[in-house]
Amino acid sequence: MIKNVIVLMVGGMLFTSCVSLKVHKELESKYANVKRENRQLQSNLEALQKQNENTETALEKLTGEYQKTIAQRDELQRKYDATLANYNNLKESYDALEKNSSAAIAANSKKNRELLAQLEQKEQDLAKERTRLDQLQRDLQARAKRVDELEGLIAAQEQKMKALKTAIANALRNFEGKGLTVEERNGKVYISMENKLLFDSGSWAIGSQGKQAVKQLGSVLAENSDIAVLIEGHTDNDPYLGNGQISSNWDLSTKRATAIVQLLLENKKIDPKNLTAAGRSEFSPIASNETAEGKAKNRRIEVILTPKLDEITKLLNDM
Repeated sequence: MIKNVIVLMVGGMLFTSCVSLKVHKELESKYANVKRENRQLQSNLEALQKQNENTETALEKLTGEYQKTIAQRDELQRKYDATLANYNNLKESYDALEKNSSAAIAANSKKNRELLAQLEQKEQDLAKERTRLDQLQRDLQARAKRVDELEGLIAAQEQKMKALKTAIANALRNFEGKGLTVEERNGKVYISMENKLLFDSGSWAIGSQGKQAVKQLGSVLAENSDIAVLIEGHTDNDPYLGNGQISSNWDLSTKRATAIVQLLLENKKIDPKNLTAAGRSEFSPIASNETAEGKAKNRRIEVILTPKLDEITKLLNDM
């Protein structure tokens, strides 16, 4: 009887190990995809910022051309007025000489025709400049409008993330001083929860207090469906000494991140497509692992909230 029990236990352990390896590989693949998506998002954001800088430079250049054209138009107007005054003076002279000398009349008539031709040419040049100036002004106004729209969208996104940070901080106020922090930087909101709030040592089962904190966070996320949510698991640099379903800090950090995702998804208002789980093991510390206090800070879950940039990207593509 005892022999049969031992055989069953060994078989169960082998089956569990195979399942863990498969899950580990799947999570590694998902984490690689998340890293690529994160790099792509960062690249997109940098490209958007670069395009915005180029747009502002083009706007400044267009403004300079506009001012230069204004000056050219004013100069043509001055020359036109001077030519017109000269023409009027010559016309008066022509009228006076017409009575005295046919030769003088012929000379003045020729010069008058030349001046008229010059005047017509200057009028044509001035009309062309006015047309070009009008087009430049329309282009400038259109570009300025798109820049204003882009700046408005960016400002709105920043304001939204600040409001989201405030809403999350208010929802999690009861957990202040218990290993939880909320901050907003670089247009993203970062929620950090130390493991003492969430997990027992070596475990990925969320405790009752941790569940309450995660569910309150989920109630805010459910009202913000246009936000991408990345959940990262972190450990200290102590080697994982447990056995069974996991074999390393990579496994442990990934399982903890996945446990947070699964708890969030109990809120049916949260779109699963907005959630990503990733394990970072011990390789992204925020404190020194030389002290117990530093290790405690490094054992954490980080929830990173990122706005979706679809509208801003569309506007930049239309410019």
